Amino acid sequence: MTKTAFIAIVGCPNVGKSSILNKMLGQKIAIVSSKPQTTRTKIMGVLTNGEIQLVFTDTPGYHKPHNKLGEKMYKAVGDSIGGVDACLFVTEAKGEIKKREAELIEKFKKLGVPVILAINKIDMLSDKKELLERIVKLSGLYDFAAVVPVCAATGEHIDELVEEMERLAEPSPHFFPDDTLTDQPERVLASEIIREKILRLMDKEIPHGIAVSIEKMRERDNADILDIEAIIYCERESHKGMVIGKKGAMLKKISTFARQDLESFFEIKVNLQTWVKVKEDWRNREGLIHNFGLD
Repeated sequence: MTKTAFIAIVGCPNVGKSSILNKMLGQKIAIVSSKPQTTRTKIMGVLTNGEIQLVFTDTPGYHKPHNKLGEKMYKAVGDSIGGVDACLFVTEAKGEIKKREAELIEKFKKLGVPVILAINKIDMLSDKKELLERIVKLSGLYDFAAVVPVCAATGEHIDELVEEMERLAEPSPHFFPDDTLTDQPERVLASEIIREKILRLMDKEIPHGIAVSIEKMRERDNADILDIEAIIYCERESHKGMVIGKKGAMLKKISTFARQDLESFFEIKVNLQTWVKVKEDWRNREGLIHNFGLD
């Protein structure tokens, strides 16, 4: 008998939601960086183990919105929680319970949804007593279906986390072919890979004002080469110069690292061409947010 569970991965920015998803799938489908709010849209990942299929939705970090794009990201989290069989609530092993985390727990209570708590970054703990204290505090706020301390960076206890989620699967046909990995179109995956390199190579506010549009993506006839043309959009003219860099050095660096990842993901030689343009205040412009596929 086949079983399925739809699971939303939720939590505050930069707690490791996308890293955990990638580790569970054994393949990188969601970009990661040390910057908060890296994930902008809902990303679906599918994990099929024999008769059990888990369908994950990786959501943006739950945070106070500061622009129209932020409002859409905030709404995406609420929408995801309301339409799933269970939630995977990701938090860090250190620190106090954040205001946004408490708000998420209140949402869980209202919906009565089964929630598995994943306490990430346990490798950062010098004293394991901190982990126990964290578990006691969080467990006092909600009756979690399971609590699993994990380390997304090393993969520690990720298998146990998957096993706990598989216990929540209900008898159902599989909704996706067993070899499905994600619902993200190839162009979206390509644009996100490029954006990840910008996030990793650049600092402060610039990466959050960046969007990447794939203008062309076509495999050459009679040649194992994938041609990709991408435009990197900035919000300010000054940011454009910084993305390009002195004599084009930064843009070349971004493109080189992105091409390497693209070739690894698509398993084909990639010819990547990138340009930088300005779209002022695009994060507050509904039409541009839609054009970039972020609504």
